[in-house]
Amino acid sequence: MSENPKHSLSTTPESSRPSKIPKTQDHSDQEEEEEDKQQQESSMSKNPRIQRYLVAIEYIGTRFSGSQQQPNCRTVVGVLEEAFLKFIGQPVSIFCSSRTDAGVHALSNVCHVDVERISKRKPGEVLPPHEPSVVRRAVNHFLQKSEGDITVIDVRCVPNDFHARYKAQERTYFYRLLSGSEPLSTFEKERAWHVPEKLDLYAMQEACKVLVGHHDFSSFRAAGCQAKSPIRTLDELHVSEAPPTPYFPSISEKKQNNSSTEDSHACSREPEIDLPIDSFSNSDDEVGSNGITDLGFGIRRRHHCYVVTARARSFLYHQVRLLVGVLKCVGTGELTTSDGGHASK
Repeated sequence: MSENPKHSLSTTPESSRPSKIPKTQDHSDQEEEEEDKQQQESSMSKNPRIQRYLVAIEYIGTRFSGSQQQPNCRTVVGVLEEAFLKFIGQPVSIFCSSRTDAGVHALSNVCHVDVERISKRKPGEVLPPHEPSVVRRAVNHFLQKSEGDITVIDVRCVPNDFHARYKAQERTYFYRLLSGSEPLSTFEKERAWHVPEKLDLYAMQEACKVLVGHHDFSSFRAAGCQAKSPIRTLDELHVSEAPPTPYFPSISEKKQNNSSTEDSHACSREPEIDLPIDSFSNSDDEVGSNGITDLGFGIRRRHHCYVVTARARSFLYHQVRLLVGVLKCVGTGELTTSDGGHASK
């Protein structure tokens, strides 16, 4: 999934500081697994004629009020249930593995649905289940007739005791931060968090080392969080720099890169490799003799792009965006790693 960094601005006031991370006990994960098992058993379908499908979907969250069904709101589940209704002629219930908020995008959110295929010509006659490929094509047909901002990317048959939420082994969120004074590109609106200040990548990476692991994340949960325990195991928290996208090099950059490639071939027979991120000159360094940045007409100044990856079996409500907010503050120097305390495994 790809969280929309824009919304983290409202959840991480710049004046707030995280509390020290206290020690934890290891029994929380076991209690959570036991609770998930009970929930899974209670949701098991008892009708042997029903086929449960596991469905992977991707969507642009900009025009959705989140994933979960809400009255008088356009939601991911609502749109997906409507498409299934048009396909099979009867209402269904969609259960997602992860609940996303308004504006949050998904590269692959997983859900399950129970379908009993009943003949439309002879009501009451139960037919063999649809093949997964048929379900995918048919549901996508109706989805594309809507806004076209959600697509089914995969479907498979699963046992009736399989639950998309409680069987999930891990969840991964990505945040993209674009650092630089230049206004955000039209193509990046609602796709990244624009940070005008420069970010210290090394400081953010050091902060990740403090936050990753088994902790009490009480300081990283929103007021509406319904989780019984604030203790979570953060398996991965990482920040890396990536090429800004969408990006197409200018003619001068192409010439420069081609020249560099020709020189390297003249000196070595090593295979050609991609240029590192630093080889693309940043707009801040391209200053002419008159002190004015000169990129050529129509050439946009580019940002530094940083990707935050957070992976865990489960997260608290707004935990990821709050973590990203703290990392941003560390990157700008508003916070230091010592403000987060010492990690206790």
